[in-house]
Amino acid sequence: MSLMRIIGGGAAALAAAALASGAAAQSATGIKLPAVTVEGQAGGSLTVPGVDQQREILDETVGSVGFVDSESYKGRYSNTLREVLDNSPGVYVQNRYGQEMRISIRGSGIARGFHLRGLELLQDGIPLNLADGSGDLYQIDPLALRSAEIYKGGNGLAYGSSTLGGAINFVTPTAYTAIAPNVLRLEGGSFDTFRGNAQLSRKVGDLDFLVNLTGTYSDGYRNHSDQRSTQNNVNIGYRFNPSVETRFYGGLYIVKQKLPGSLTLSQALNTPTMATPAVLIGDQARNTTVQRIANRTSFRLDVGQLDVDSWAIHKKLFHPIFQVISQDGWTYGFGPRYSATMSIGGFTNELLVGGRIFAGNNDARQFVNVNGHSGTQTVNANQKATNYEAYAENRFWVNSSVALMLGAKAFSSDRDYTDYWRPQNSASKTYNGVNPKVGVLWQPKPDIQVFADVTRSQDVPDFSDLVQTQVNGATGFVPLDAQKAVTFEVGSRGSYGRFGWDATVFRSQIDGQMLQYTTSPNSIPAATFNAGRTVNQGFELGLKADVVRDILGKGDGISVYQLWNYNNFRFKNDPQYGNNKIAGLPTNVLRTAVTYSRPDGFYLTPTLDWVPQGAYADYANTLRSPGYALLGLQTGMQFQNGVLVYLDARNLTDERYVSDVGTITNAQKVSTSIFYPGDGRSVFAGVRVAF
Repeated sequence: MSLMRIIGGGAAALAAAALASGAAAQSATGIKLPAVTVEGQAGGSLTVPGVDQQREILDETVGSVGFVDSESYKGRYSNTLREVLDNSPGVYVQNRYGQEMRISIRGSGIARGFHLRGLELLQDGIPLNLADGSGDLYQIDPLALRSAEIYKGGNGLAYGSSTLGGAINFVTPTAYTAIAPNVLRLEGGSFDTFRGNAQLSRKVGDLDFLVNLTGTYSDGYRNHSDQRSTQNNVNIGYRFNPSVETRFYGGLYIVKQKLPGSLTLSQALNTPTMATPAVLIGDQARNTTVQRIANRTSFRLDVGQLDVDSWAIHKKLFHPIFQVISQDGWTYGFGPRYSATMSIGGFTNELLVGGRIFAGNNDARQFVNVNGHSGTQTVNANQKATNYEAYAENRFWVNSSVALMLGAKAFSSDRDYTDYWRPQNSASKTYNGVNPKVGVLWQPKPDIQVFADVTRSQDVPDFSDLVQTQVNGATGFVPLDAQKAVTFEVGSRGSYGRFGWDATVFRSQIDGQMLQYTTSPNSIPAATFNAGRTVNQGFELGLKADVVRDILGKGDGISVYQLWNYNNFRFKNDPQYGNNKIAGLPTNVLRTAVTYSRPDGFYLTPTLDWVPQGAYADYANTLRSPGYALLGLQTGMQFQNGVLVYLDARNLTDERYVSDVGTITNAQKVSTSIFYPGDGRSVFAGVRVAF
């Protein structure tokens, strides 16, 4: 499908359709949680609003959301999304090795021992997930971001998401929003790590462009965990007139990651740098090459704005593990999104309407792993996914401080699996549904909001769930049901004087939660099944206080930030597991940061990451990883000439701990090589020059 044909033909038709409508979305205010000083932020353009406007639009959401300005982590070694998201209430992020990590919101993908499930990732509002819903984190470069918008749970409806976890939109800079026309960054440190980044942006009349290039080299903390990657992003915008702008995005991401494997609990705590023998014999790795092209064309209308998105993603995967997985696939899509604000009977009404059509084909082959190379072919198949979606959300302001919200998403998703060698294993399944949302927002003061909402979600299985390896080594299609949930949430965000907060209580009642257990580590991968009824509930809390000012001079001060995520995820009267806790995530996750800063740009931030008790590893609740406390320290100086120097020290006590765990049924009956040790003591230093 031609992207240019999609853009040209679809945009004009949708603009005409939107002109016949009327209605939707703008502002409000909200909490601005901890950060180092922001150098500056430009006003943005029609396709990409400025950072302040992004935050204001997000804070109008009737529900729990979060916002991260990239300047808040500029003084850290940010190789993974943990550095981007670890101060965000409700977001669980843990590194495994390299850029491989677990991201979970409210238990999304709680039992997925690899990659991503139940959470939609977008870049500049355009989907990054493949057509079957699966996702990778390797193509998201923290140094190529300007901000991140977090839509927890059903609040992802703002971009058409209706998964349990919601959506995260990673926004890259343009020439209008970049911190400076030129940015250079060099950093290095422990584990023979070296990384360089360069960014160049210019405005030339009505044309603007930005190029961002990052190269990373690291041997990793563990044996056989080398990372070699190049991540390249570019966007080019053109303003036809004040009411019409188009922007093209391009990306090339080449990642070569060696895999160290998972360990037993004893190995993880006593010999954490080791790689498992099976990994070394098979030279296990995950090598990906991804090309991405996307376009957003925006029309400012007499009433509201129409954004028309189109995208294509090409991904090649060479993945020697228990076998060599070799895949080559395309995802392509098209999606209009219309928003406006209008008056109805003298009342303010905000409307958001959108749709998406996206599909993909993936040639999936497997081979015997011969020392990391392809031997005899064992699987020759094709995976095809097609999705049709329509969504809407309406906010009606009863008065200046109270808004009522109604929304819904309708979808139809096809999953077709063709096994060329074993036609009897070919199968398909279609998933349909309508997911409604209702809520209320009360804003008693400009900087204080209280909200409550109820949302229905459905998670459609991806091909990692549907196509499972059998005991005889062949693959087969397992027709899982969609995971369905109803989520209730009540919360508040805001600021008052020296204090700020972001707090939400949630409860998800889930039917058919997709849970995963390891059948035989390093030989046969994990399998997925639909559980009966389960409950995911907890609260998400972020607090900030400027506790002391003018300590050693005018303008300096100490601020304290506290994060607390509480997760209580359980089976509900399960025939086998009763009311046991669901394995995979710890109950309590806390993070404390105390920052001393001065007006001249100096800052010092000691941190404490505390998990009082580790996660259960099995659904029988017989084995869990131990708790841990990690001390860190970040310090640096931001000079007036645009030079930033920083030091980032982690796990200062060199504690042995488990950062993540796979899940199994019963640790008394199956292998327990499912633990990923966390990194030992490490120190990184860097310099950034913005001019």
